[in-house]
Amino acid sequence: MGFLDILLGRTKAVAPDLDRLFALPSAAVTLEAAAGFRPTGRGAVSFATVEGAAFEQTHREVQALLDADAERDGPPVELRQDSYGYSWLVSQREPDQLPQLVNDLHAVNSSMEVNGFGPQLLCSLAGFEDDKGRSLALVYLYKRGTFYPFAPLSGTGAGGTDTGQRRDNALELQVRAALGDDLRIEQDLSRWFPVWGAPGL
Repeated sequence: MGFLDILLGRTKAVAPDLDRLFALPSAAVTLEAAAGFRPTGRGAVSFATVEGAAFEQTHREVQALLDADAERDGPPVELRQDSYGYSWLVSQREPDQLPQLVNDLHAVNSSMEVNGFGPQLLCSLAGFEDDKGRSLALVYLYKRGTFYPFAPLSGTGAGGTDTGQRRDNALELQVRAALGDDLRIEQDLSRWFPVWGAPGL
């Protein structure tokens, strides 16, 4: 970074490091001990929706690669769109197969990157839940190389009224403190984007 960049407050972009995804299984052990959350076996990779034959070919290759896994006994990898127009490649494994799920997420990101779709990659997430039925995602920001927790609050309030989209900020901060030694946590809280209705969560 040059002197002018420092003066103008510009920061150098962090190169994506997909190998950081492989820290998730050890972080999951810490997460269960600290907060009682266990993997659901669900995960997904989000990217800006891309049109065209090149992307369709990449999508078919990724899906064939992951579905060819002889150990996969759950549903096949799915391509979904959320209500905001983003695309998600969703993988489902058994809850005790987090390492295999991480391999899936890594393979999707790597294939997209190799085929020139790296700029469209947004994030990856792995889903967790506790005995109270609360959901939590550990979200990996592709362009930042960092993780953050996302804990949506679901259900209804008093009198059966819809509580709307809210998140459990206290739980997110608890998870951040617990996983600081396991994952590279995103320090800028304004980048802890909510992923409402994300497939895989």
